[in-house]
Amino acid sequence: MIPMDQISLTGHQIAAARTLANMTQKDLADRANISIPTLKRMEGAKSDVVAMSNNARAVRAALEGAGIIFLSDGETISGGPGVRLRDRQS
Repeated sequence: MIPMDQISLTGHQIAAARTLANMTQKDLADRANISIPTLKRMEGAKSDVVAMSNNARAVRAALEGAGIIFLSDGETISGGPGVRLRDRQS
């Protein structure tokens, strides 16, 4: 898992995590206390998200609060970064 102090998220990770958490862009923006256009820019990033670190932390915290686990390059089958939903039993 990616440590919280390393805020290196891709736009695809954020969009996939939001979908897994069954959240709209508005839901996530509200929970992270950022604007919808800011979230759209973050999700549209082809690689690492270029955002103020406090915005990236807020988005990540909101998604983790919704049960998302962020995976680093070595933790996925494809070798790239990924996300998964925490086991509801945990």
